[in-house]
Amino acid sequence: MPPVVTLDDLTAMMAADENHRYEISPEGVVSIMPPPGYAHAIIATRLMVWLTQGGVPADRVAQAVGLRIPGRDGGVGGRIPDLVVWSKPQADGVWLPVADVLLVIEIVSPGSEGVDTVTKRSEYAAAGIPQYWVVDQDSAQTVTMHRLDGGEYVTRATMPLAWVLNTGLDEHDLG
Repeated sequence: MPPVVTLDDLTAMMAADENHRYEISPEGVVSIMPPPGYAHAIIATRLMVWLTQGGVPADRVAQAVGLRIPGRDGGVGGRIPDLVVWSKPQADGVWLPVADVLLVIEIVSPGSEGVDTVTKRSEYAAAGIPQYWVVDQDSAQTVTMHRLDGGEYVTRATMPLAWVLNTGLDEHDLG
């Protein structure tokens, strides 16, 4: 691995290794994760279907696409959220800017709890992403919805995924 890893390096690493996802914090800390499991994929699919059936155009929601995460000290990281919703369609690319992101959703997998609930929460808030939802893989598939307020996320609601899927997008400022 090079002494300083760039987003281009991560792209090359992922192209050479289809069995892992690679991310990097704006401070340069590399994370290597296995691909998501079946239960994780089903949660992501259910949310994506809910979003598109609720009116989000298919070209404004994507699974597992890379985002360029600007750091507080000028560094740039790369994160791959499980779902991203944009305010408008994006140009094709491996690491997309966060400027038009409305919502990022992370589905917590075993071993990713700290990164998903602390590290990414802080990075996404610093990047100015208006909403951040975390889905636990507990029996209720609990969704914790955070809204950006004064540069930090505050918890807006916590509910089972089944309840979320029975609400309208307008109830979440996504309609």
